[in-house]
Amino acid sequence: MDGMRSRSGIVVLVVALLCAGCASSQASRTPTVAPTATPSAAPVTAPPVPDVPDPPVVALPPPDFTSTVSEITPELAARMDRSWRPGCPVPLEDLRYVTVTHRDFAGEKVQGELVVHADAAEAMVTVFRALFEAGYPVRSMRLVDDFGASDDASMDADNTSAFNCRAITGGTGWSEHAYGRAIDVNPVENPYVSGSSVGPRAGREFVSRPDSPGVIHAGDEVVRAFAAAGWLWGGDWDSPVDYQHFSPSGR
Repeated sequence: MDGMRSRSGIVVLVVALLCAGCASSQASRTPTVAPTATPSAAPVTAPPVPDVPDPPVVALPPPDFTSTVSEITPELAARMDRSWRPGCPVPLEDLRYVTVTHRDFAGEKVQGELVVHADAAEAMVTVFRALFEAGYPVRSMRLVDDFGASDDASMDADNTSAFNCRAITGGTGWSEHAYGRAIDVNPVENPYVSGSSVGPRAGREFVSRPDSPGVIHAGDEVVRAFAAAGWLWGGDWDSPVDYQHFSPSGR
């Protein structure tokens, strides 16, 4: 029995050793898996901004119509030494120097000038803005002093003018021009007619009122523009007829 137990123990020991060897061999044959590294996220790059050139600077054209209204400066008063003098019915401080854009007979833009009463200044700006937009031509618009304050010389030059400290035509009382509340527009095309007398003389060919540039007709854009400002036309008079003349009083 003791011999049998001895042999059984040897067998058990051998089996145990064999099993341990198998386990060790199996463990040595199992591959070792290395840990996988997590890839880092690639940095996000903004798309390049295209090189857009600055927009070109466009020079705007000057406005078609411009105007100014200002008081009579000492320099301007010196220039007006023929048209104004002490004793005139309106003081210099009640007058205004007005500049407006107008079309000449060639269609070109010209800056004209007038002297009118202060209460007529804005009306003249409004009227000549309307005439400019209508394309009505004005031959010349300069102070009457450029013609020695002579009404005849100014008319002969077809000059549009307003203030002039003078008497009414053919009379002794003050003209509405002496108050700065009257204007004569294109005198050659729109003459003063009293019987057979026509002034200026170059205006004779326009007594028949032809449909020519600068000629004023009843109800046209010139008469309407002045009427909208409250100014009346001398072309509506019975006798004499003053086609060039506009005033708020109708005289």
